[in-house]
Amino acid sequence: MTGDVMLYVVMLLLPVSALVARRLPIGETIKMALAWLAIFLLLFFVVVAWQEAMGVGAGMRSFLGF
Repeated sequence: MTGDVMLYVVMLLLPVSALVARRLPIGETIKMALAWLAIFLLLFFVVVAWQEAMGVGAGMRSFLGF
């Protein structure tokens, strides 16, 4: 269990340290992070809608509480 936590910490720390090393302005960094979040959320909802249309989304529907 501890090894898994350390792996996730390293996986989070590496991209964050790369952004810090580039010394980007905080406003630009937040804008970039929000853009990536929007992209991933859009893709998530497209996949969920596709699964619903194909009839395989029952597990996701119960997971999301719909």
